[in-house]
Amino acid sequence: MNNRTSELALSQKIEDILVARNLRGMKTVQSHLQPGYCLRAAQILRECRGQVLIGTGFPVVDTFETDGPVGTIALYNALETLGVTPTIVCGRPLSEALAAQYRVHEIRVGDHDQREQEAIEAMEKYQPQAIVSIERPGQAADGGYYNMRGENISPSTACFDSFMNLSDCPTIAIGDGGNEIGMGKVSEALKDLNIVPAVTSCDELIVTDVSNWGAYGIISFLSIWHGSDLLKEINPLGILEYISELGSVDGVTRINELTEDSLPASEGESILRELREACGFSV
Repeated sequence: MNNRTSELALSQKIEDILVARNLRGMKTVQSHLQPGYCLRAAQILRECRGQVLIGTGFPVVDTFETDGPVGTIALYNALETLGVTPTIVCGRPLSEALAAQYRVHEIRVGDHDQREQEAIEAMEKYQPQAIVSIERPGQAADGGYYNMRGENISPSTACFDSFMNLSDCPTIAIGDGGNEIGMGKVSEALKDLNIVPAVTSCDELIVTDVSNWGAYGIISFLSIWHGSDLLKEINPLGILEYISELGSVDGVTRINELTEDSLPASEGESILRELREACGFSV
């Protein structure tokens, strides 16, 4: 990284890139966070040498949406390169879809009576050094789960909130609308948004226009510290093609297509170019 640019200044630049389109009001929410959250989140993962749990998977029409898994796979691959052991935590059908290629821990859909015990047993098994949530539905004040349309999706949602609430390790969350895990950290900022807000908080929250992109913000710093351009290895279109074959749908259009929140893969590729330029990598 250029010696004239501090890590905090770079983090703020990255944070601005992630909300520049302001698709669902996250630019406004950003002002309620202490600047440098991408840097701080990356520093948590930089210190990890063992297990990291990554929760993802937002249920849409009996399957899962593209936003979340793309960023999760990108972060999973980056962490493996750094010698960390990531495990993806999700419910069916995403858990079954990813299990052939990735380490997956399945959590039970709709069985919320056992959610705390389920989380405790998983954390005893994995002993995670950090927990990350990327586009996971967050519990609302009434204990239910709601999508961007305000529809109650509790019966089709597995609970990852308990992992965040009961963990002894640092927690990171990425969200783009206000109804995701982690958004309880900025509850005051969500009052004007047309959503049922989530109340589950986290240690470090990354807000972004598309949650997948928040993972790229973390990988930006991991790339710099590792001395190699891990961002260059991310292929949004390739990952979208992979999960599309497994049955994903766009969370906005609800169609099986190669988009994330109705945006073409080229938008994610553009974000990656911007981040690589900001980090000083040759584009």
